[in-house]
Amino acid sequence: MRRVKSCDTTPELLFRKALWAKGVRYKLHESGLPGRPDIVIPKARLVVFIDGDFWHGNQWRKRGHESLEAQFVASSNAEYWVGKIEGNMQRDRRNTAELLAQGWRTLRFWESEVATNPDRCVRVTLRAMAARGQPSLAARLSERTVVEFFAGIGLMRVALEPKGWKVVFANDIDPEKRQMYRDNFPDCDEHFHLGDIHALSSEQVPSASLATASFPCNDLSVAGSMSGLNGKQSGAFWGMIRVLREMDDRKPPIVLLENVVGWLKSREGDDFADSLRALNGLGYTCDTFMIDAAHFVPQSRPRLFVVGILDEVPVPHAYGNPAFHQSRLRPKSLTDFIIQHPDIDWRIRALPSLPSRASELTDILEDLPDDSPEWWSAERAAYFLNQMSERHSRIARLMIRDGNYTYGTAFRRVRHGKSMAELRVDGIAGCLRTPRGGSGRQILFKAGRGRYFVRLLTPRECARLQGVPDSFKIDAPLNQALFGFGDAVCVPAIEWIADNYLNPLVTEVIHGQALYPGNAEPASKVTQ
Repeated sequence: MRRVKSCDTTPELLFRKALWAKGVRYKLHESGLPGRPDIVIPKARLVVFIDGDFWHGNQWRKRGHESLEAQFVASSNAEYWVGKIEGNMQRDRRNTAELLAQGWRTLRFWESEVATNPDRCVRVTLRAMAARGQPSLAARLSERTVVEFFAGIGLMRVALEPKGWKVVFANDIDPEKRQMYRDNFPDCDEHFHLGDIHALSSEQVPSASLATASFPCNDLSVAGSMSGLNGKQSGAFWGMIRVLREMDDRKPPIVLLENVVGWLKSREGDDFADSLRALNGLGYTCDTFMIDAAHFVPQSRPRLFVVGILDEVPVPHAYGNPAFHQSRLRPKSLTDFIIQHPDIDWRIRALPSLPSRASELTDILEDLPDDSPEWWSAERAAYFLNQMSERHSRIARLMIRDGNYTYGTAFRRVRHGKSMAELRVDGIAGCLRTPRGGSGRQILFKAGRGRYFVRLLTPRECARLQGVPDSFKIDAPLNQALFGFGDAVCVPAIEWIADNYLNPLVTEVIHGQALYPGNAEPASKVTQ
């Protein structure tokens, strides 16, 4: 980036002098190419960038920080610096993909690499000029394209596309979810395949950088059948594995899976182990961590994530023994599982700490008048109050006597054969669920000044609990909308993964090695 660093830095001059001594002739800072490369070698159709560690997002690793944000924790202008550097990194990734699409071989080195090991950087450059380059996994990863399995209403896409990823294919079996997807993404019909994943042909799935899958949790959840991955719903996981296997060398370099934490314990851990071994069998090494949506939004929604990376993808920033890295991301139950399964091919990545939530339940509520039809009748509200246990009823009565309105959420659950209303008043909602038979619909309780009101959470409130912007269209009937949001991912959780895992991974992979476009030819066949 010429706007944020000066030309002719010492590492650049050192590198250029070494190339010239090898007989390599080049141009400098070609303004007509994406990113204005530092060095252009037209004869080999090769471009080289020498990226400053500070400006392009490598200095925090050199200094041993856990994240870019941690590098500036003591700065009074941290937001500016983090935003500036993240913007540079985003442009680096985009420019790399554009150059490859234009047929340019691409090399990126860190200034620190050139300064400490210039001979290696020159050797890599000379090999890139002479080799018959094949499109690599690293080059495909730089495109940042996504196939969405179990796409639902598209919240994975809502999270990833603003982070620079582009969805090129989506699949789901539910036509009502597909309708909500179509309402928000006009290109839906171009790439959304409606149907059972077990019937999906791998030939229908394009090559991509990333495959995502938030597969059905029905048989893994404590609220479901607990049949595990042999169940009718959660067994759809194996349909995805089949598709990936049949894609063969077109498999995406990365897969991102999400499900309930019950996946970890399903069939005493056998289901989770079988899942990871299946990924290993396809050539993926595995990482895993847990994220509760409550770190981002006022909803308790712990979820288990798996990242699979094809073994051929060079990833330098992974570490071995997770016992020393137990954290909220990897609690003891998860680190114990990793340690107890040495047969699984792990590649555990260091990750920064999760943020603290800045919002409460009241921040996502719609301002509905007390006489709004969404509020239940007095009789229905009283029946709800009478469904509470003595402990929950006592909390509700205290809320009613309060001089100000306060809020809680509730679900109906069957306890000892009796339907009970269970109240939650800690400022966050319970985990959104799909409204099967009505019991999964979350209830809002508003009380104070001697009064109380009861209603269901609205679709817009459920969307906000998933971190969905209000620009997301909701034209579906109530239950359809509640089902769509209850069966979806939390947007800011996925955004965090993009910011702290996926995009940094791409930045690492595009540095220090030659990336070859699809039409690469050996240097002897490339004309000036």
